[in-house]
Amino acid sequence: MRAQRLVALLILVIPGALGMYGVKLLRDALFSTFDPETGFRWGIFIAGLLLFVLGILFIAGFIFYSDKKKKLVQPRFKNDIDDED
Repeated sequence: MRAQRLVALLILVIPGALGMYGVKLLRDALFSTFDPETGFRWGIFIAGLLLFVLGILFIAGFIFYSDKKKKLVQPRFKNDIDDED
């Protein structure tokens, strides 16, 4: 049981770290606008936004799936195809 929880924690830490790195890239792109030599860095901004959104979506999906397995999700959020009852 402890090993399963450790693996689940590691599965959540990696996308969380990528999401945090995405926030760092977003911040760097935003603050580069104050430097007249570099201007706004669109590539870094898009990469940071992508990492942040993907990290959040992965964590949200993981939590939703685990709650769905424990039958904690309300019926209006379930698909008829996924119902096993």
